[in-house]
Amino acid sequence: MANHKSALKRARQNEIRRMRNKATKTRVKSATKDVRQAADANADDAAGVLNTAKSAIDKAAKKGVIHKNTAARKVSRLSRLVNAATK
Repeated sequence: MANHKSALKRARQNEIRRMRNKATKTRVKSATKDVRQAADANADDAAGVLNTAKSAIDKAAKKGVIHKNTAARKVSRLSRLVNAATK
């Protein structure tokens, strides 16, 4: 464990950031799962669910939780899945 005052503060800050990032990543994973389930079950609902997922993914990228290219890749794959399901 850290001994210096500044190191203790840094450890506290890192823990807060870790929990915040974890919540954001969980939100992205849940949204992705919802899109996949909607695409399998009902293609009509999938487009609306996709927009919600895109929003969550873009917010995560904007905050720096995930890389912008990772976000773009996730959105692209989900969009392809929904487009294939609607055809």
